Amino acid sequence: MNFDAYARTAVDLVNAGLDDLAGLRALFAGDLDYMRDQVVEKDLATFRRAQRRLREVFELGTAGRDADTVRELNSLLEAYPVQPRISGHDASDWHMHVTSRGSSVSAEYLAGAVWGLAVWLCEFGSARFGICADERCGNVYLDTSSNNCRRFCSERCATRSHVAAHRARKRAAATPEPVPATETLTPA
Repeated sequence: MNFDAYARTAVDLVNAGLDDLAGLRALFAGDLDYMRDQVVEKDLATFRRAQRRLREVFELGTAGRDADTVRELNSLLEAYPVQPRISGHDASDWHMHVTSRGSSVSAEYLAGAVWGLAVWLCEFGSARFGICADERCGNVYLDTSSNNCRRFCSERCATRSHVAAHRARKRAAATPEPVPATETLTPA
């Protein structure tokens, strides 16, 4: 069972643009494309609520509030319970899924996302939950670096942030320092 893939669905959901049904459908790519045509307008509200709650998990985790992170994940596990099943097409392809086919799209997707994130927390700790350091971004990520030093959600954000900081330092160095006014003494 690939828990990382399930945990990444939580990241994808938090970072998704859920402004409309097209935004929600864009969330279902790759192995999840079979769900794309099953989502309907009423699913938006469920996914938006889960998106807010999962963002809170990342915020709590990055703030070092482990007990609160665990409490919120446990609450989400209750709201989106796991119903494991074995799936596959032949004897060489058996693998586990966390929800049964036939569940609603939201139940299937969210149970997997929450389960994956909970397993990730137990395996690596909430210090591996991240929020992009680029103030223009705000996307969440799972830190897979060897020394837990990742600060950005992507190379693009890291580069953009580093270039902006470099340009700011360059501007500051090019701006001449104001010359202090000398006091003139007036004879008494």
